[in-house]
Amino acid sequence: MGMRLFIIIGCLFLSKICTAQIKDAHAYNGNKLYANGKYKEATAEYQLALKKTKNKETQYNLGNSFYQQKNYEEANKQYEAASRNTKDMNLRAIAKHNMGNTFLEQKKWDDAIQYFKQSLKDNPQSKETKYNLAYAQAMKKNQEQKDKQKDKNQDNKDKNQDKKDQDKKDQEQKDDKQKDDKKNPDQDKKEEEKQKPQPQPSKLTKEQADQLLNALNQEEKKLKEKKEKGKGQPVRLEKDW
Repeated sequence: MGMRLFIIIGCLFLSKICTAQIKDAHAYNGNKLYANGKYKEATAEYQLALKKTKNKETQYNLGNSFYQQKNYEEANKQYEAASRNTKDMNLRAIAKHNMGNTFLEQKKWDDAIQYFKQSLKDNPQSKETKYNLAYAQAMKKNQEQKDKQKDKNQDNKDKNQDKKDQDKKDQEQKDDKQKDDKKNPDQDKKEEEKQKPQPQPSKLTKEQADQLLNALNQEEKKLKEKKEKGKGQPVRLEKDW
């Protein structure tokens, strides 16, 4: 609301200085075009006027035409030029006020607050500037609260994600353990067999193996015959008297 009120005041300021600018046709035409909402055409006329004469009011009006086209960077340059080294406190106050407005439009609350305060130094009674200053301060506070809540939400989101990741990891470990417990018994048996000592292949030739086998058979035969002989011998009993 404050910004809207001040734009109306800005237009009144234009009509007030039309008499001072009437000697310059370009400045005069710029004012008429601005009043009819033809801001781009007004900009061109003001620029032509400033090529001839550096005039603080024309610089301010050029700033307004840029402002209406949402070219806030160029608007600020003209407002700054209009307010610099001028003894007109009213011109300086409204130029600083409009600089604050450009920063409001860009949601640069700190810059807006700075220029509204500067404007109030030259015009402490301006209700519009006081309103816009309060608005900028309220928006800054609101933004800080939103940023704080956003950071808090992000922290909670990170914590929840960490918990999900840990739960997932724990579940995977649990699943792996269950798979190990349910492993195929035949597979376990094969694993055990692999771990048992395995017989080494013989390094004897076939002939050596046959000879060793014959020798074992002969030894077994002798033991058997000796055993048979032992069975036929009577057992001698000693006298029991």
